[in-house]
Amino acid sequence: MPPRDAQATKARILQAAVAEFAEHGHAGGRVERIAREAGTNIRMIYAYFGNKDGLFDAALTSAIQSMAARVPPRPDDLPAWAGELFDYHQREPAALRINMWAQLERPRAASEPLESYLAKTTAVAGADSAPLTAVDLLVFIYAVSQAWYLTPVGLLRADGGDPQAPERIAAHRYAVITAVTRIVRPDGTDPASQRPEGAPPVS
Repeated sequence: MPPRDAQATKARILQAAVAEFAEHGHAGGRVERIAREAGTNIRMIYAYFGNKDGLFDAALTSAIQSMAARVPPRPDDLPAWAGELFDYHQREPAALRINMWAQLERPRAASEPLESYLAKTTAVAGADSAPLTAVDLLVFIYAVSQAWYLTPVGLLRADGGDPQAPERIAAHRYAVITAVTRIVRPDGTDPASQRPEGAPPVS
């Protein structure tokens, strides 16, 4: 089989594995379903990835690297970056879900490679966020941008609204940007260009 065909097969396997493990976790994920979805067989999967653990870890790494490539840090505008991370989790929920499963089931594999963390901390280190360190800043930005998707649905509905309504998503996106703005711009600068129509200004 030509190398490019092998690469295409591996890509299909990883795509199917990310979806399967994001939905069912490591323990609940089934290699036979992944093989069927990828249009290959279990023997081929094990030839590429060794075993189920290796497949899960490769799928996790693929999901993390894809997010990092599509939403790179923006040290010149960290509030906007937080909004972009929020958007990414809305479009591609599998990345966050598979990472949460990894935290529970395979914590040693759950973190990004050290090189990735170092690259991100280096990227945001130039931002004017004293007295926060770059690590503090990343922790807060990740927490704020992911919180909507990790919060119990009952709380999201506590105001009587539909948490999946486009206007509610837009309002929370603005809240994400506002929260990070208050962290990095404590003078109260309003991210007006990101504010949905009718939303109150930062005060």
